[in-house]
Amino acid sequence: MPVLVIGLTGGVGSGKSTVAAFFARLNVPVIDSDQLSREAVLPGTVALENIVAYFGSGILLSDGTLDRTQLRQTIIQHQPSRIWLENLLHPIIRQLMAEKITTVTAPYCIVQIPLLVDRAPNPLIQKILLVDTEPAEQLRRVQNRDQLDCASIQAMMNLQPSRAALLAAADDVIVNNSSLEDLEKQVFHLHDQYLSNLYT
Repeated sequence: MPVLVIGLTGGVGSGKSTVAAFFARLNVPVIDSDQLSREAVLPGTVALENIVAYFGSGILLSDGTLDRTQLRQTIIQHQPSRIWLENLLHPIIRQLMAEKITTVTAPYCIVQIPLLVDRAPNPLIQKILLVDTEPAEQLRRVQNRDQLDCASIQAMMNLQPSRAALLAAADDVIVNNSSLEDLEKQVFHLHDQYLSNLYT
């Protein structure tokens, strides 16, 4: 039976990582596109060489690795740079993702992709699972997590698809405005549902 590939998405601070962790507890393989993006720009990779050529050596930390915080701030403020970076990295990340999926032996896997809905359809993804959160709650969580000012967080949120667009694209929705216990229950329910649909 082919592996069902479910794209897990949601805005910044929505709780995607927590939801992914709950699926992992159920022995569902989780592929994190953010981790793949880190692998894509490790020292010695062609991608990192291209990034340094484009942004300059100041985009590197003292150990030669990419300064992701500085890069994020740069592309938030300059859309052409963001588009250039996406065009460079997305094909590489997708190839790494495809390689990971081929190793999955479970009935289904979760692929965590923050901006899944804002891009051309990903042929690897068969269903979209959205973690939906009130915008004010997203902002509060990111403030607590990253110690960023409201303007920076809002700029990040403005680069992402609207809540309406995310809801319209989703096949399944987990609402994350309550407790961790409630969130876990929703994950367990979906897990049972996915397995039931696969075996019926």
